[in-house]
Amino acid sequence: MPEENCVIVRAAGRQLDLLRDEAFRIAKGANVGWWTDRAQVGTKFCFEDAKAKASFAAACNNLGIPYREN
Repeated sequence: MPEENCVIVRAAGRQLDLLRDEAFRIAKGANVGWWTDRAQVGTKFCFEDAKAKASFAAACNNLGIPYREN
């Protein structure tokens, strides 16, 4: 799968669970697929759509969780 719509976050525990829930909600609303993968420094959240990725990045900002785009 292409990895052009990915965001790497540094989170663990409940924060990571919260981000998974948020990714699911965003992807379901946009009717697109999403997946996670391990990165060297964190967890990579990837989406099939650039708009879904942007929504997820905004959610990270709102939650105060640092991220970087891949």
